Amino acid sequence: MSLFGDGLERAVQKAFTRPAPKSAGAQMRYLVKQLKGTKAVAQMLRISQRTVERYVKDEIKKPRADLAARLEREVKARWRPQIRAKARAKAVTTGGIVIDTRTRMGYKAPIGSTDQDRIRHLTVALPPQYAAHLFDAQNAGASDDELQQIAAEALKEVYFQDGARRAGSLEEVRFTDVEHIEFDL
Repeated sequence: MSLFGDGLERAVQKAFTRPAPKSAGAQMRYLVKQLKGTKAVAQMLRISQRTVERYVKDEIKKPRADLAARLEREVKARWRPQIRAKARAKAVTTGGIVIDTRTRMGYKAPIGSTDQDRIRHLTVALPPQYAAHLFDAQNAGASDDELQQIAAEALKEVYFQDGARRAGSLEEVRFTDVEHIEFDL
């Protein structure tokens, strides 16, 4: 489970004005239209072309649980690409991104200060450059650990150091146990 990657995706999906298709037939018809044929959909979902055709005609209505999950994931990944792009563009140019997390956080600091990690609940608005960094890394296929490090670095600079106004000697902030993470644009 990808907490950070899925969280970023959910934040972008909040910008959708229309919900994605819910029924298996509607989802299958959408994918056939997007991929321009039943054969491509069948290959992507690892089912027969005839099965795809039967879903399109509503001859089959209830997919197996594993197929339903794949179907929903593929539809959501392709749903409303222009709105998805606009939401990301707004976040990286003007709006920024809000991170809400309840996590155990630790940090490295010079000798003489405490670096004991503790659970914190933070809701912090990050400037557009951090949204850009997170989305660029996600698009480049960054792992959840890499996204976590980017978010920790952003929190270090924005929350802990308050834009270089305090805690200037803080070296590193790290998430050690994430209970909750949510992003909002």
